[in-house]
Amino acid sequence: MEALAELERVQTRILERILKLELSHLPQNAEPISSSSPLTNGYTSADVESRLFNILRSNGVNDFMFKRVASDYYDWPFESRRDALGAASVHHLCKSIVLVNTQAPSNVIDCSDWNNSKYYVVVVQYTARFNAETVKNFLYTLNNGKISKKKFNLRLAPEETSIKLTGYEHNAVTCIGMQTDIPVILDEAIVKLNPDFFWLGGGKVDLKIGIRTSEFINFVKPFIVSCSGS
Repeated sequence: MEALAELERVQTRILERILKLELSHLPQNAEPISSSSPLTNGYTSADVESRLFNILRSNGVNDFMFKRVASDYYDWPFESRRDALGAASVHHLCKSIVLVNTQAPSNVIDCSDWNNSKYYVVVVQYTARFNAETVKNFLYTLNNGKISKKKFNLRLAPEETSIKLTGYEHNAVTCIGMQTDIPVILDEAIVKLNPDFFWLGGGKVDLKIGIRTSEFINFVKPFIVSCSGS
């Protein structure tokens, strides 16, 4: 399983490198990629949808779908968003947020160690309240108590940092096809949803992905943590 997971991560990185090469051949008047520019700059929603479709299919994910939404989607109440996507309930509407461990030791600067990473992406429901303390306790236990709890302090990463790490802008962040291989934490409440098909960002503000929970877990290999309350 370890070898298979590593192979999947390598495949995803190769696809992302291909995208970067394609971006380098955009017309000169296209916005260049910089440390704070989205990976998808210069690409339409259709281009991003095609890219993510290929990533998902190449990694054995089959039960998913894309939906385009209006530009003022995030001004709508949850019930209207549910109806626009055809989601089973407002609780099936989820988001991906990038967290930074502000108290990580000086030698922890990247995501190379998923058990003790500088950054994490947490997928939670819009209707739930994220509890950073539960993630702190989870990481402490995950490291067998060998790292002091004081060295875990998860906070929302600055938007510029989120863009640099994921390649996606605000309200478009998804943990699929990120620019950086960031470990993902999936809230246990999402796993318990019925039906087991939830929605999250799709790489562009007007693009959303619906995906079967079990297939998402098999592909992304997230840590599953109870990290929210109502």
